[in-house]
Amino acid sequence: MRHLRFVTAALATAALSLPLAATSATADPSFDHGGAPHSNARFDQLRRAAPDGFFVGTAVAGGGHHLEQDYPDPFTSDKKYRKTMGQQFSSVSPENQMKWEYIHPERNRYNFKMADAIVDFADRHQQVVRGHTLLWHSQNPAWLEEGDFSDKELRAILREHITTVVGRYAGQIQQWDVANEIFDGEGKLRTEENIWLRRLGPGIIADAFRWAHQADPKAKLFFNDYGVEDINAKSDAYYELIKNLRKQHVPVHGFSSQAHLSTRYGFPGGLEESLRRFDELGLETAITELDVRMDLPESGEPTDAQLQKQADYYQQALSACLAVDGCNSFTIWGFTDKYSWVPVFFAGEGSATVMTDDLTRKPAFFALQSTLKAAQKH
Repeated sequence: MRHLRFVTAALATAALSLPLAATSATADPSFDHGGAPHSNARFDQLRRAAPDGFFVGTAVAGGGHHLEQDYPDPFTSDKKYRKTMGQQFSSVSPENQMKWEYIHPERNRYNFKMADAIVDFADRHQQVVRGHTLLWHSQNPAWLEEGDFSDKELRAILREHITTVVGRYAGQIQQWDVANEIFDGEGKLRTEENIWLRRLGPGIIADAFRWAHQADPKAKLFFNDYGVEDINAKSDAYYELIKNLRKQHVPVHGFSSQAHLSTRYGFPGGLEESLRRFDELGLETAITELDVRMDLPESGEPTDAQLQKQADYYQQALSACLAVDGCNSFTIWGFTDKYSWVPVFFAGEGSATVMTDDLTRKPAFFALQSTLKAAQKH
């Protein structure tokens, strides 16, 4: 399938690049879109455009920074948002609802309400779920980071958490981000920032994968990080670590690139090569958190040229995944600007998703749709 996907991706790239500069953001020159701007008809659904066995996903907005926004929880309150998510996507990832601070807010209390609701939603809409995340340096609760625990107690806490959370959703989670962002940009372990690495040492990484596998032998277990879209110090570090872990028969099944991109910078041309070398290790690969932010004009509205450049980045990311045999999961980090994390964390940047606040589809949406349909035909 690799060669067919590669040809398809190359053709789609060529088709997209020709009209970029001359086209309007309100009309897609070469993409196939027969529906209204908000259409979710079958022929307008990304999930229906995808080849068999290829999952197109989105993050499920809620928890985390959303709690501080001036709108109610998106997943539970916005019916139109849920409807679009159910119709357009074949995979969902809790944006914050399975992170430690949200799902395990007190030492002896778990909060499964939102995670349960997302898993149930996915089941009703024939979607798979990506679990996110089990071992991370960020978004941990104060009781954990500030607690007076011995190393033995801390190890037991992590094992209990992984066993409890993964075990609860055994058979319902397709992929788990077991270890998230464990290396810095220089390819060094985050031994100061990450409580688990700082206190328990790098051997805890293998333990986390083993515990997750014991809790759900069917789930695929991943490393996940940003800034690994090229061959660089960070992706090299993951490559060497995973090779060593697999020699020890640690159940590492996948490697994923978050792909939080910005039009300030060129598209990471080594993305396909980076994914492919992990594929050649026998791993599954994935794009897990794609968005493409941009510097907005004073009006707050992107220009046609900006939207076309964004569409090109989305299309290139998808094509890189389609060109690699084991890359069968492609997730965008939210599909509407209304609930995007980007403006909260990147001042002056925004419009990072494939739909506007009112769910009007941007050129980026059609770029994904067209590329998926081309791959499906081959």
